[in-house]
Amino acid sequence: MITKLFNITAKALMKLAQKLRLTYNEVNIIVYYMIVPLTWAVMLDFIVGTWPWITVAWAAVCLLVIWCNRKRFSQWCDWAFKKSVDFLEGFGFMGWDYYKASVIICVFIVIIIYAVLALLLIL
Repeated sequence: MITKLFNITAKALMKLAQKLRLTYNEVNIIVYYMIVPLTWAVMLDFIVGTWPWITVAWAAVCLLVIWCNRKRFSQWCDWAFKKSVDFLEGFGFMGWDYYKASVIICVFIVIIIYAVLALLLIL
């Protein structure tokens, strides 16, 4: 199941990369470090009643990172992706390989955060 979920997620990111004419690493970093947290910021803004300030702040951070790395964005994404891989491989002490850590942290925990934020929005 872990390998299957990993492959489904990786293939979806690869297809998105092809459509956007970006590398897999670029799409991975944009999705997991910018877009997913941006959607969380939107939800959090509505939960705490600060719309649009948290969202604007996160968007500004993302745009600043992109702008500061505009001449070497692909290399920056490769570096950030490598750091992400290193982080995920660091869970080996728990008996998790890269695939298991990726699915737990990048799929399951992301879904759990969305569920908690959605619940807080409803309440």
